[in-house]
Amino acid sequence: MANNYTLDNTIPLAPLKIAALDSCRSLAESVDQYIVNFRRNDMERLKDKWIGPDYRGYNRDSYLLDLKCSRFGSGEAKCVLNESVRGTDIFAMVDVTNYSMTYSVCGHTNHMSPDDHYQDLKRLICAASTAHRINVIMPFLYESRQHKRTHRESLDCASALEELVSMGVSNIITFDAHDPRVQNAIPLHGFDNFTPPYQFIKALFQREKNLKIDKEHLMVISPDEGAMNRSVYFANNLGVDMGMFYKRRDYSQVVNGKNPIVAHEFLGSSVEGKTVIIVDDMIASGESMLDTAKELKDRKAKNVIVCCTFGLFTEGLEKFDEYFERGYFDYVITTNLNYRTPELLTKPWYLEADMSKFMAAIINSLNHDVSIGASMSPTEKIQKLVKEYNSRQQ
Repeated sequence: MANNYTLDNTIPLAPLKIAALDSCRSLAESVDQYIVNFRRNDMERLKDKWIGPDYRGYNRDSYLLDLKCSRFGSGEAKCVLNESVRGTDIFAMVDVTNYSMTYSVCGHTNHMSPDDHYQDLKRLICAASTAHRINVIMPFLYESRQHKRTHRESLDCASALEELVSMGVSNIITFDAHDPRVQNAIPLHGFDNFTPPYQFIKALFQREKNLKIDKEHLMVISPDEGAMNRSVYFANNLGVDMGMFYKRRDYSQVVNGKNPIVAHEFLGSSVEGKTVIIVDDMIASGESMLDTAKELKDRKAKNVIVCCTFGLFTEGLEKFDEYFERGYFDYVITTNLNYRTPELLTKPWYLEADMSKFMAAIINSLNHDVSIGASMSPTEKIQKLVKEYNSRQQ
């Protein structure tokens, strides 16, 4: 996708509305501002091609929909739209990981779980039934960690996808799904899974001014077999080697819903003296990621950098502080696609990759019904970024 994001050969499918639930309001506001800027910059080029510059609400000060999900004292809820959505192209945004939000149940305070956020999304879809089209943007795919059935257990992610399309959702947009094959549950409907390697590399280059991008100085590491595809793509674009760990687990017991890790075994060439980049989709408790970082430092890696799409930090930040002070890793890069605590944003080891502009470009393209293939595979942009970075080193 071109960097000017001008879509001057098409007209919007319908007037754009961004229906952001409170769980991701700040991200939606940033995305909205980018879209406003895109379209204002385009107006001079577009006004002679269409009926007029204000065609179907193209030029607006904001595309955010005025809505509210309120709750009764019993904990029951409803979604109310404070403006008409008839004939519009709605992009409903929700962050199912935002546990900071609370509501009252018979005088008791409850923190919202992913299930609560998912229910609010369904309420929004029901309220917006007169829209021309409804698209759902769910950066962290609901129940995506429960994506396959091995024994007598629920298959929650697939069930949720089927439920959304049965309610009339046309497209589901997510980022770095834990297992993108879950889209097989809805093979006849739109499911787009975007990844942030370009934003990771951009944030990395902004932080590292003298990074040498070659096989002697840099290496990409997959922390487990599940992250192999991400790491291979990352390494190939940088033109460096890749290594991986696999987790040896104790399948005789289950702790916190999973088999405990006995050891991390490494496959690959020596990391001694190299800067290593660990690439994965999420940091949950962080135990596996920290163990991987420690293993790499024990193998005499020079620098350890962690790149994860979602930083959940479900067991707090104390262990990350401890490992950082011990020098086991240099810093962690995550995106702004999920809720981050104010404490996390102040940490010296934390760096953020902003996805707002990327998401705005996706919404703008889908609203015009044009191809988003370049966004799904940003190889050209990454190669250009690497070339520019290398030229500055000479």
